[in-house]
Amino acid sequence: MKTFPKLLGALACSAFLWTATPTRADDALALRAAIAAERARAPASQYPRTAFEASRALQSVRLSPDGRHVAYLRQLGQQRSVWLLPTAGGAARQLLPRTEADELYWSRDGRWLFAKARRTLVTLEIGGRGGMRIALDNPRGMLRVDPSQPAAVVLRERVRMPTGERWRVVRRDARGKRTLLWEDQRFIHDVALDARGRLVALMRFDGDHDALYRVDGNGRLREALRWTTIRDQAQLLAATPQGDLFLDSDAGGNFRRVLRLDRDGVLHTVHADPRGEADLDRVVLDPATQQPAIVSYRSIVAATYGLGAAQPQVAAITRKFPGRDIGITIGNGPAAGWLVSERASTLRDVRWYLYDPRSGRLRRILGQEAKVSPPPPPPETALARKLPFAYRASDGMRVHGFLLLPPGADPARVPLVAFVHGGPINHFRADYDGIAQLLANRGYAVFESNFRGSTGHGRDYALSPRGDYGNGRVQQDIVEGVRWLLAQGIGDKDRVGIAGHSFGGYSTLLGVTFQPDLFKVGVAGAPPADMGWSMRWLYEYGNQGARADRSLATTMRLLGLDLDKPASYAHLRVQSPLANAGKLRRPVLLIAGGEDRTVPIREVIHYAAVLRRLGKDVSLYVEADGGHSPTEPLPREAYVYLMEAMLHRHLGGAKPEPPSPALHAYLKSALRIADKDDGLLAER
Repeated sequence: MKTFPKLLGALACSAFLWTATPTRADDALALRAAIAAERARAPASQYPRTAFEASRALQSVRLSPDGRHVAYLRQLGQQRSVWLLPTAGGAARQLLPRTEADELYWSRDGRWLFAKARRTLVTLEIGGRGGMRIALDNPRGMLRVDPSQPAAVVLRERVRMPTGERWRVVRRDARGKRTLLWEDQRFIHDVALDARGRLVALMRFDGDHDALYRVDGNGRLREALRWTTIRDQAQLLAATPQGDLFLDSDAGGNFRRVLRLDRDGVLHTVHADPRGEADLDRVVLDPATQQPAIVSYRSIVAATYGLGAAQPQVAAITRKFPGRDIGITIGNGPAAGWLVSERASTLRDVRWYLYDPRSGRLRRILGQEAKVSPPPPPPETALARKLPFAYRASDGMRVHGFLLLPPGADPARVPLVAFVHGGPINHFRADYDGIAQLLANRGYAVFESNFRGSTGHGRDYALSPRGDYGNGRVQQDIVEGVRWLLAQGIGDKDRVGIAGHSFGGYSTLLGVTFQPDLFKVGVAGAPPADMGWSMRWLYEYGNQGARADRSLATTMRLLGLDLDKPASYAHLRVQSPLANAGKLRRPVLLIAGGEDRTVPIREVIHYAAVLRRLGKDVSLYVEADGGHSPTEPLPREAYVYLMEAMLHRHLGGAKPEPPSPALHAYLKSALRIADKDDGLLAER
């Protein structure tokens, strides 16, 4: 999980999903074949902790619409800068030596860059002339680059008035000129503009649902579509000259897909996952026509497809990268280059290429820039492949997951760790995961469950728990997945642990509390010990409650977690790790941030104090000024070190390399409650 407010899920999975899928025997057979291939590989050496952290040297790599330049953010130590690489050849040049931006966007004419930070937007003219700084009143203030103007963006502004807040949609061009496009008392998710720059559609949160409206020439709204969905699950892609609207949404169906809403209000599916099992992940528009040209799906497997004229070129590119996750951005014009990214579960850092659609040749770029952050990654031959598989829960539902195994190891003799994602409105993807790879390198089998309530597998799957959190159906998916793997001869049943962050931390506490026969140790990052209390706090005081769309309460009700209902709140409380602290019999490590606005530190400290008073085996480490997840290098390394040290002590995986003096000093400063023998710091 990235954010605990996504800590949710409800509604049942359809019978279609249960019947139109492989059998239990098919799932087990496919997994056994993949495991045999992993066991036949050469064993890997042990690599340093820091070698598993993905490099941040290159960020927000973007191709200009005309295909003539690639812009990117370059991180060197604590300094971030903006660079520009000509695609025709030649050296990159620096546009801005220092920036706080974390995203770059190109103007439609390819002459300007918009560098977006949390609260500011800086315009940069690539010819070297000055730009300007535009203040954003919230981190989600930028809606899109304006496709109707040479160089402009569309922003969302909040206006506080005595009668309440209002929302304005404005255009700001690269020189700062401001044009009001719309004002509304409702929160605007997204907008679409026609070729003349007129706002023709908007997507709005209407209290208990999302609605898509067409905007006529007189500024009147006409509802075209409405749906009740979990947050951030729909996007307006573009408007055509004929009046059609392209959407990324699950409206009218189960999976997110590319939709076209015609002028008569009829919804058409343009493209959906051919495998029938994944939500749409990304859509790339043709910069010339603003029509969807490339689509990607990333859940069980990563797959990218071309639409229309782009289909043969995309197929040719993907054939060059079998088994890889490919991202493609189109340049405008037959002579323009395309930008290609290559990712894989065994590839720590993204590789970038330029593709010539005329010759079909690929040329690697930015290789040297990617090497500025040591240490180098482990070779792919040393990393574990992510093996997708499915298993049947006890109620018959087919649940998805991934397995990572140490190369060359006997899977029956290695310790097994259930690594639980946050959210739960989130999911594990078929891409690189640094912590899971480090654990596999230390000799653990790693199980990543996309339990019911996870995204990426359709709306029905995401909403299937019906609020049954606590020691309920969601947790049982994880537990039953572990037991299923053990029954397949994967993992030593006497050496099983559980770890996770945020919702994953909550699941970890549930596991060691309610399934001590299975889980021998738990490592919980930013864990809510009472989910009901945490979610109420989050909505009333935390950073998600402050979200302007006010959709958190609606999302919780949709997912069966209406905390205004005493029964829902009581259900979570009676099954919480806090209320059942006396049952804990296994050692647990807690890691938290002192300035966390998602899971309050006082909740974690209170839970740790209760365990300590009861004589339980608990350790607590706190990054004093840290947020929901550690972001700085030393706290990140401390998080990983504490996890591998704790698992080593209780499950017998490889002993971690000793902490450096700087890391040891940090650990001493972060220690709040030590376990019975202070064994983690003693590792030095």
